[in-house]
Amino acid sequence: MPMSKFADPKPAEHAPILITMGDPSGVGPEVAVAAFDKLGGKSGDRPLKLVGSADVFRACGSIPGDALVDTGLSAKRTPGRTDPKNAKAVSGAIEYAVGEAMAGRAASIVTAPINKAMMLAGGFQFPGHTEYLEHLTNAPRAVMMLAGAGLRVVPYTIHIPLKDVPPLLTVDGIVETGTIIIEALRRDFGIAAPRLAVAGLNPHAGEDGEIGTEEQSIIRPAVEALEARGANVIGPLPADTMFHAEARAKYDAALCMYHDQALIPLKTLAFWDGVNVTLGLPIIRTSPDHGTALDIAGQGKADARSMIAAIELAAQMANARFR
Repeated sequence: MPMSKFADPKPAEHAPILITMGDPSGVGPEVAVAAFDKLGGKSGDRPLKLVGSADVFRACGSIPGDALVDTGLSAKRTPGRTDPKNAKAVSGAIEYAVGEAMAGRAASIVTAPINKAMMLAGGFQFPGHTEYLEHLTNAPRAVMMLAGAGLRVVPYTIHIPLKDVPPLLTVDGIVETGTIIIEALRRDFGIAAPRLAVAGLNPHAGEDGEIGTEEQSIIRPAVEALEARGANVIGPLPADTMFHAEARAKYDAALCMYHDQALIPLKTLAFWDGVNVTLGLPIIRTSPDHGTALDIAGQGKADARSMIAAIELAAQMANARFR
């Protein structure tokens, strides 16, 4: 059931950051333990706690007992080999962390990667983390932001074929997404006067209708509607000229029309330390911008930089939201 019964989730001053284990067979527990060790068990004045199966975390390194929150749901770590029997423990760790954040006992949550195919095979009823978080928090709509290296991007459409993107673009949808981004920039990133850039869909933002009309019929009206609400918005902009250094200095986040339009510049600039942030929730959630990496799990090759960045950003967002 959604957790709307919880009170205002404002945490105590030094409430911890909770890190869920993700898929026990992937690199999630490894990078969680490595990040915990690298950060000395805290980010700023907020302690870190690892949520999930204590046995899984201990298989990845030495962690103080008071930093482990064992949910009591058993999971087996076999690096590189997923097991649907672990699905309940994976979702249980997420549910516990969300419950603590909703109750004000955690400042934010950081989720290690899950394997969607394994979760679905194990009875999980949601396409991924974001939809599950929407459900648990009773949020009307969540928005995915990727952040790193002086760039924040939001893909309006995510994991769908490119041919299906144009029919999904709507004025109301872009306005709603832009509003969520602007609110998050103000509340969670401490930007008093947020600036939003909106990308066009077509090459050269349509060339005044010569290469496509979505900019004229959908995107520009959405930008104008946001401006009418008092937002500082520019666009639609040609995507091929809006991500160099001088262009990025003119905005605080970019709303893009499809997955690769947003992810290519972000991963070019911040491949190893990009962070996935979920906007529109009553709690703060970040995640490393990589998957379970089953091919290298358990081999000592996993890079913890993205997890470290996710933890540090979660702490910064909590400080901004709850200051």
